Amino acid sequence: MDIGIVRGLITVALLVLFIGVWVWSWSRKRKTDFEASSMLPLEDDRHMPYSENNKEQTS
Repeated sequence: MDIGIVRGLITVALLVLFIGVWVWSWSRKRKTDFEASSMLPLEDDRHMPYSENNKEQTS
């Protein structure tokens, strides 16, 4: 097997993997999850559980 064939097969495998991830991320089943995740930075911090890190930040 020539190195060019190996590189070609790796390129094709990576292209198929990329297209698979792209299709997965744009599927209708994932839309609600991604919309909920996009709203996380806008949520109020008061609903976060109490921890030592929060105590240091408020002091």
